[in-house]
Parts: sequence; C-alpha cells; structure tokens
Amino acid sequence: MGYEKMVRLSGIAYESLVNGPGLRRVIFAQGCKHKCKGCFNEDTHSLEGGEFMNMDDIIEDIKDNPFLKGVTFSGGDPWEQADKFSYMAPNIKALGLNIWCYTGYTFEYILENKDKRAGWNELLSNIDVLVDGKFEEDKYSANLRYRGSENQRIINIQDSLQSGKIVLINF
Repeated sequence: MGYEKMVRLSGIAYESLVNGPGLRRVIFAQGCKHKCKGCFNEDTHSLEGGEFMNMDDIIEDIKDNPFLKGVTFSGGDPWEQADKFSYMAPNIKALGLNIWCYTGYTFEYILENKDKRAGWNELLSNIDVLVDGKFEEDKYSANLRYRGSENQRIINIQDSLQSGKIVLINF
C-alpha cells in the first residue's frame, strides 16, 4: 500500500447532524496553518499530528452507510492536504453524496491560488459547498448555523464558479 493512498487525519465523525444538512460523515484533516484564536479544534493544528488513514478504506466505509446524505471535510484545514481530499472527493460524489468543505482560506484566495497549489483546482471542482474564512472569536455567535463566526460564508461553489460571482447559501 503506497503512501499516495494515505491522508493524515485527526479523526472521523461517522454520523453527524451539525456539519451540514442531513446525516453526514465528517472527515477531520490534521494540520492547519491559520491557528485561529479560540478555535474549537486546536489539537488539529499540528501538521505532524493525527494518524494516517487509507483513503480507499474511507471511501469504502462511506459507501457502506446508505443513510448518509453527504460528507463534510473539516479540520484542521483540508486545503493543506488538497491533493488527498481531491482524490476522495470525486469518488464520494460518484456515490451520489454532496460534499461540504470548511477552510480558513477565503474563496477569493482559493480562486487566486487554485492553479499554484497541488489539488486545489481539483478539490474546488468537486465540492458543493464551501464554508470559508478564519474563525474570528469577536464575531462568534451561538445562533449561527454551520459556521462559527459571522465573517464566515456558506458558498454554493458550483453556482459561484458557473456565474463568476459568489452565490451564498443562507440558513
């Protein structure tokens, strides 16, 4: 089994109702360069932590749960391992599931750098929803759905790419 089939994760939530609509599998990337003050998941920041998991095994396990409505990539920051998540994404989409992805990067930054960073363009083209932006402690509200601070946006990626302008989803 080659290293190329391995992704460094901090963990997996096998059934979640809070990381996007419907019953979801949440894959938590290990590694985040943003290190937001007040982050709820600080143990995912180290690029060396977590454990390696086989991506094909993760995909097979998702396939085995017929109740899942979607998969969420969270972290850490999945964009630090976009080459790995971009491998999993089309395989998950082929199962008929939608994909949400959280990142501390802004959508604009990802668009500017999508051709410069490994896997960014491929990941972008295979996700449905992006929750973007760093967590900002002073903009936290317990009333927000699917995001931690008011600066973060919930973006319909495919509609945004097609229209050339950001299409927000409001909950």
